Amino acid sequence: MKTFLTPLSPGQESECLKKMKKGDLDARNELILRNMRLVAHVARKYQNSDEDMEDLISIGTIGLIKAISTYKEEYQSRLATYAARCIDNELLMHFRARKKVSREVSIYEPIGTDKEGNQINLLDIVESDEPDVVELLETRRQTKKVVGLVPKLLSEREFFIIVNRYGLFGNEPMTQREIAAGLGISRSYVSRIEKKALYKLREKFEQG
Repeated sequence: MKTFLTPLSPGQESECLKKMKKGDLDARNELILRNMRLVAHVARKYQNSDEDMEDLISIGTIGLIKAISTYKEEYQSRLATYAARCIDNELLMHFRARKKVSREVSIYEPIGTDKEGNQINLLDIVESDEPDVVELLETRRQTKKVVGLVPKLLSEREFFIIVNRYGLFGNEPMTQREIAAGLGISRSYVSRIEKKALYKLREKFEQG
């Protein structure tokens, strides 16, 4: 397990929040880094699942980023209290989505027999004018592989941009302009970071 930085004091946290509201990206990053210990703490609740702990922390970090982006001091609670709920919600959404996928009917699962007594499955009754199901499954597999590289390969800023640009991990897709406004940088800079991140993902994917 990584060693995380100690949390900010209430005064330091308040100061960082004020700076962040004024567009200070360093203050925002400081809030994220100083709350990573909280992410790990919440993620430990799910360490008995078959998910890797680092993956759980990556997913929980998305919840932390959401919390920091939406937190308001008038909530009458510490950021950590609010963030813990957001982190937990993000992890729960992940497990619900995974559970939903696991319940999908396999296209190779037997669904009955034909008139001659031969076993048939879902793949057998897909009409020829429908999309190639095997091809669709392969596309889904490749997409899952690329998405899995996102939290492992990208820097914090690249991760934030790609996750929000393409609506990964349950997020709503955002335009480059919206992301730029949130980060306090230009749209063209967001575009350059996005292209660089996609190149890194593609290069790693092609390496296998």
